[in-house]
Amino acid sequence: MNGLLVDADLRGQREMLLGLFHQPERLELWTHLACTLPTFEDIGLPRESSDLAVWQTCQERGLVLLTANRNEKGKEPLEWTIRNRNLSDSLPVLTLRGARRFMTDASYRHEVADRVLEYLFDIERHLGAGRLWVP
Repeated sequence: MNGLLVDADLRGQREMLLGLFHQPERLELWTHLACTLPTFEDIGLPRESSDLAVWQTCQERGLVLLTANRNEKGKEPLEWTIRNRNLSDSLPVLTLRGARRFMTDASYRHEVADRVLEYLFDIERHLGAGRLWVP
């Protein structure tokens, strides 16, 4: 695993999460993981990319996707993609249960940051899981 790709519609959450990862109680683990936290722009992925394209890009680049549950529009929505493309060595998709709550509830933000780091730290155990819910 090379990093964490936060979905394009979670820009504010991405910035807050990065700040949480740099707090003293999480910084050592974040540094140990040596994760990148690229944006869609950083990896040349258009914001309007299909769920399948996002999932495939994440798998190819070794990025765990954090999403608030991408739309179910199009021919190959995320749930379909996971059911039909997921293999035993596929990286999981982390799905944030409360994207709005994340922005307004500090204790929830901390819980999310801790859970994301737990998943990333133990990523080998979660390969092939498909979708993991956060928190």
